[in-house]
Amino acid sequence: MAEKNEQQQDLGQLLKIRREKLAALQEAGKDPFQITKYDVTAHSADIKDHFEEMEGQTVRVAGRLMQKRVMGKASFCNVQDLKGNIQCYVARDCVGEDPYKDFKKYDIGDIVGVEGEVFRTQKGEISVHASAVTLLSKSLQILPEKYHGLTNTDVRYRQRYTDLIMNEEVKDTFIKRSKIISAIRRNLDSQGFMEVETPMLVANAGGAAARPFETHFNALDEDFKLRISLELYLKRLIVGGLERVYEIGRVFRNEGLDTRHNPEFTLMELYQAYTDYHGMMDLTENLYRTVAQEVLGTTKIVYNGTEIDLGQPFARITMVDAVKQYAGVDWDEVETLEQARALAKEHHVEYEERHKKGDILNLFFEEFAEEHLIQPTFVMDHPIEISPLTKKKPDKPDYVERFEFYLNGWEMANAYSELNDPIDQHARFKDQEAQLAQGNEEANTTDEDFLNALEIGMPPTGGIGFGIDRMCMLLTDSAAIRDVLLFPTMRSM
Repeated sequence: MAEKNEQQQDLGQLLKIRREKLAALQEAGKDPFQITKYDVTAHSADIKDHFEEMEGQTVRVAGRLMQKRVMGKASFCNVQDLKGNIQCYVARDCVGEDPYKDFKKYDIGDIVGVEGEVFRTQKGEISVHASAVTLLSKSLQILPEKYHGLTNTDVRYRQRYTDLIMNEEVKDTFIKRSKIISAIRRNLDSQGFMEVETPMLVANAGGAAARPFETHFNALDEDFKLRISLELYLKRLIVGGLERVYEIGRVFRNEGLDTRHNPEFTLMELYQAYTDYHGMMDLTENLYRTVAQEVLGTTKIVYNGTEIDLGQPFARITMVDAVKQYAGVDWDEVETLEQARALAKEHHVEYEERHKKGDILNLFFEEFAEEHLIQPTFVMDHPIEISPLTKKKPDKPDYVERFEFYLNGWEMANAYSELNDPIDQHARFKDQEAQLAQGNEEANTTDEDFLNALEIGMPPTGGIGFGIDRMCMLLTDSAAIRDVLLFPTMRSM
């Protein structure tokens, strides 16, 4: 305890010194916070990648001071910017006596601008020979110790700004995330899809099996919900004649936190008129390959030591066949709910009283099959009980034209041949209302305006929802969803 108190006192003294340095600068008319701009002409990686062209040129770099070695009349420092870091050589005779005195007082964490000539040191390191160093912002806090870094995950997530400074691989992850989303947009735009935006505050949060967050809109004195899906509004646009639409946006689900779930996350949904779930499979296969190749330069990715090949044809299997393969149960032979329940008890699959035969099939799939679907796999033809917005299979009306896309044992996407029969959809909503009354808090409620849109007429349509965060996890080899969310949901301290 005494040692901890001593460390806190030492830290407090260091912080006090930084504030005193700032006060001295301000008193001398050198307040860094009065500087409004600095014209940057090059970044660290650009200088290193194009050294032969840039050697001898004068550049202006800016970034955070991460290391400093003062050696009398000359010093070396390391400046970290968006693209990496670069060494700068600062000599008193080049920058001037007073500016050099100021430089020696700069702290690790300060933001500086360095103007100078690109050169290579005797030891071969590409550097900037400074002719001027400008303090652009004073850091009043102490960064984590360089060699131990920032490893506490709770602190990393709460202080992502510090995490980005101290852990280069974290910055790389989020740069890749941005590139992944840009690549998705380019791919869809090239196919004639139009990006749109739909409401986040909704009266009826439908389109998925999830509990919504609820809020009150004071101006209208009405209760609203945060959307759990993008589906119902996007399908309204298909009714309106926009044949190919997509949206990438945040959705909100009032559920738990774990390595693959965060209550607010990024979802992409797209809808294409005049196609079905087979068309969505082809689109998904093409999209994943294209994005991986564009962002990573390969269609073979490694996640947690396992190679996943996005270049091979994606496997396709029905849910019934998956359960038969991995659980040894042939659901085609299950004729009654009583038989389904008996099988569940025999195989130690827990179910609720409200669950029907199709629900129990899905429980078998989740229990026995999911974890085996490591390579890209489309699981097709789900039971109607768990698919209230999907077209029935004409030859097998207890099942629907739906697939879930699996990688690494995770559900990555969910797609349908969209139900466009308003009479059937009305009946499905009624069944969902009954489930809600029986205690299923994730059941849909009837959306009368959406039914009205279907009565206007919606063409045959294929639709799909992609979990962008899970896609980013796989393509960046990140262990948890929080590692690909800049600011994940955290409990208040």
